[in-house]
Amino acid sequence: MTSVLRHHYRPRGAAAEVFACRAPEVLLSGPAGTGKSRAALEKLHAMMLANPGARGLIVRKTLVSLGSTGLVTWREKVVPESIAAGHVTWYGGSQQEAAAYRYSNGSTVVVGGLDKPQKVMSSEYDVIFVQEAIELTVDDWEALTTRLRNGRISFQQLIADCNPWTPSHWLKQRADRGDTLMLHSRHEDNPVLFNPDGTLTEVGADYIGKLDRLTGVRHARLRHGKWVAAEGLIYEEWDPAVHMVDRFPIPESWSRWWAVDFGFTNPFVWQDWAEDPDGRLYLVREIYRTRTLVEDHAKHILCLVAPGGKWTEPRPRAIICDHDAEDRATLERHLGLSTKAAAKTVSDGIQAVQARLRPAGDGKPRLFVLRDALVGRDAELEDAKKPCSTVEEVTGYVWDSSPGKPPKETPVKQDDHGMDALRYMVAQRDLGAMPRIRIL
Repeated sequence: MTSVLRHHYRPRGAAAEVFACRAPEVLLSGPAGTGKSRAALEKLHAMMLANPGARGLIVRKTLVSLGSTGLVTWREKVVPESIAAGHVTWYGGSQQEAAAYRYSNGSTVVVGGLDKPQKVMSSEYDVIFVQEAIELTVDDWEALTTRLRNGRISFQQLIADCNPWTPSHWLKQRADRGDTLMLHSRHEDNPVLFNPDGTLTEVGADYIGKLDRLTGVRHARLRHGKWVAAEGLIYEEWDPAVHMVDRFPIPESWSRWWAVDFGFTNPFVWQDWAEDPDGRLYLVREIYRTRTLVEDHAKHILCLVAPGGKWTEPRPRAIICDHDAEDRATLERHLGLSTKAAAKTVSDGIQAVQARLRPAGDGKPRLFVLRDALVGRDAELEDAKKPCSTVEEVTGYVWDSSPGKPPKETPVKQDDHGMDALRYMVAQRDLGAMPRIRIL
């Protein structure tokens, strides 16, 4: 007797549209919490079940970020019944083969990251799902399209999801040209948040209430899914596809710098910077956390850079800090290192950061952020839909245009803690004198 598996999923809105869509490239665009990834993964799973021998791919810019996001949805929401019944099994990969979910009908879903593309890009697929496509470059995207040629399904498709970004982003422009079909996903599509009659569920009332308390560009993107740029954006030069890079071994010979912006109710920010021989700065590690004492931050920092009391990387040339004398003294005492008060001239510091974000003579900028620089996300900030890292502050960092304020001179003092630390670092390196580190 053939066993029957029951799996419950009833898509609405854009989630239902993507199931019927056969366009070669389809992008589910919308704010977080609308069910975009779930819809794409449900379609991928259905296609593998219906087409024996088919090949799919679940991919993100980095494999580590995929493991904590899309694959959790896949295992817990999409394929648990199939795994329990033995119809889908996990293969951990080898030197020759990528990790994958294998189906009893011969279908396969490979998982991987574009930070290690050799295995995932050496095969052919019928359908590819890209999570958080905003992280990709246009070269990444076009390379993936060349892998859609397995031919076991009547149509080949690249499905992607993303949160909205600026209107000038290449994904938005690709959709505007008609090269990619963009489907707009809304919170109202998610049955966890909204009932079929359009009323909020209990969970939805809490979640949407938080989003509705956001302001400016964050409200437009995270609540209404609009591709908008913040009015008065300070760092217009910022482009995550250019300025964010994969982790690589940092040479011992590179100088290290630390920048600190103190906070308790507001985030405490510690940035660990590396400087290459050409003077480029790389943010390699960051703590961004609320409600933690300075002495506990110091212990955490030492666990990262000197586990067991033994330094595993060069000591910083300087620790550039906000001016709070008590917090600086506490940090010095617990780190055993001296600190230096940051240059607080805001306008000059912002201009120095802007200059580093622009391409230099070789066509590359002089400031980068490693994609996995953040050391743990602050659950309280995430729950409040606040920025959880320096990178997440950038697109909301705007000029204060209040009446009586000179244009483009003073930033809005909100969600700018990583921006302050970034400015301290660049101002010290580009506008200040070279310091000497002192061990206390």
